[in-house]
Amino acid sequence: MSMKERIVSTLQMLQPAHLQVLDESHMHSRGTETHYKAVLVSDRFAGLNSVKRHQLVYGTLGELMGEFHALALHTYTPQEWAQAGAAPASPTCAGGGH
Repeated sequence: MSMKERIVSTLQMLQPAHLQVLDESHMHSRGTETHYKAVLVSDRFAGLNSVKRHQLVYGTLGELMGEFHALALHTYTPQEWAQAGAAPASPTCAGGGH
């Protein structure tokens, strides 16, 4: 199972209405299966600020977090997602060994 598949499988525990995990490793210089972007829409985020949302995701991923370098998180409630419609594009890597 790829790292992306493991991340997707684990994040299903948050019962997402929408989940997209992108492997963005090709945009960085640390090799394969190192950088990911997750767009996660869940009722579980209602009433939580972005820090609490990210902590919930990190806690859900647990030890898996130590197996890759970076995870860009875009977390929304279903209502926020309906208004946003899409997550922002990832910036180009600035180098620095990332």
